[in-house]
Formats: sequence, C-alpha cells, structure tokens
Amino acid sequence: MEVRIGVRNVSRELSFETTMTAEEVAKAVAAASAGAMLDLSADKGRRILVPGEALGYVEIGQEERHRVGFEA
Repeated sequence: MEVRIGVRNVSRELSFETTMTAEEVAKAVAAASAGAMLDLSADKGRRILVPGEALGYVEIGQEERHRVGFEA
C-alpha cells in the first residue's frame, strides 16, 4: 500500500510503499497527532520517523489486492 506524508514547511512529500495495513497506519497517525512520533516501516526495510507536530497530512492508499492476469 502506498502512503504519502506531507511535512509542514517542506515542499516535497514523503511517498513510500508499506506492508502495514491501513488500520495500522491510521492508528500510528492518530498516536502521532496526539504528540508522539510517527513511526512507520517501508516495505524495503526502511523506517520512516516524523515528529507528530510536523505532520501536514497523511494520505493512505488502497491496500493492494491480488492481481489477476498477466503482468508485463
């Protein structure tokens, strides 16, 4: 699933894929909005840490479903 994070006073957004569920990401964002550090893990082993007070927005993409058919 793709997650995009907007950070205050930064012109570029953070965009990454994660294996976390949408519910897990939403819980982490809710905790961060209460003053904690947003701590998410990317699918390639990276760890994304953003101070809760610096969050501008968080966009949670759809969870990827099993694809049917051929992929090129």
